[in-house]
Amino acid sequence: MLLLVFVHGYNLDQRYLEPATLVSEPLTFTTFFEYFTANGIFRFRIPMLFAISGYLFALSDTKPHGERMKGRVRTLLLPYLLWSALGLLMTWGLEEWSFSLESVRAANLSQPIAEYSWQDALLRWTLSPLPFQLWFIRVLFVYNAAYPLLLRAVERAPKIWFGFIVCVWFLLPIHLGFAEPEGLLFFTVGIWLQKTNFNLDTPPSWLKLPSVATAWILLAAAKTVIAFYAQPSPPVFIGLLVLHRVVEGLGIGVAWFGMDALVRWCMARRWFQWSSAFSFMIYALHVPMVNYILHPAFQMWSGLPMYRLMLYFALPLMVIGVCVSVGAVLRRFAPPVYGVLTGGRGLQ
Repeated sequence: MLLLVFVHGYNLDQRYLEPATLVSEPLTFTTFFEYFTANGIFRFRIPMLFAISGYLFALSDTKPHGERMKGRVRTLLLPYLLWSALGLLMTWGLEEWSFSLESVRAANLSQPIAEYSWQDALLRWTLSPLPFQLWFIRVLFVYNAAYPLLLRAVERAPKIWFGFIVCVWFLLPIHLGFAEPEGLLFFTVGIWLQKTNFNLDTPPSWLKLPSVATAWILLAAAKTVIAFYAQPSPPVFIGLLVLHRVVEGLGIGVAWFGMDALVRWCMARRWFQWSSAFSFMIYALHVPMVNYILHPAFQMWSGLPMYRLMLYFALPLMVIGVCVSVGAVLRRFAPPVYGVLTGGRGLQ
């Protein structure tokens, strides 16, 4: 969740980075570093989260599926709808305030709320939230609902299923509203890991972490340089997409098997344990907040040396602090509200 805010908190001219996005501004240390991290080495997070979600869901599949889906309505669907509505209300309120209107327009996340028809508002609320990170919850709810079918595919025809979905994942970087290849692949990978009792504590003998980590860094750097210098063409698009997928896969291996010491260090700190309880608040609240703050922060810091790089570090940390603070206040003074908004996460 910490890295997620950095992925959305960059200040490149290209405001929405997809796997094969090309960048038109000059390559500098700052622009290289922001693309290298936000659209490179930090991108292992979403596949890993889907794999963890599939693994954990498969752990309790002895319970009736309908009973589990009732729980998912509370933990996934209700928070999704509430945070989507809050994103609309926040944006509408900021648009009505002249002081913040320019920042909302500069973020370019949506047409003015006042211009919405009721169909536009319904679509934004249910399928295309202004807090765009909520897509993860939407498709995760769908994958949970489709779990019996996915389990059957994994158990009865794993080679056919994974051969098909890996090809789709490599070549189709698209969201289909209720499904997308990356989540579908790694959610079922999580199911497979649980059902095969895969050893998640020890790296496989073929996984040489120093070599994998080196390849992870070098390929992410190569992808970054190509994104700044290449001209748009189908071969460039496909090449960047393949590099992106390889970097994602290598990053998962490095993060899962190579960062135990970092995890132990973090979890030994009481402040980290306390703040990690608010990870869902960071996830749900940081967008569109980080987008609306970027423009005024950019103007305020523009006279400082290396201001873009400084802002890339400072803005996400500030937003994370705000999210944790809001979560702490809600949990302290309105625990029922906090519980509904988070789906019961982090109440203890």
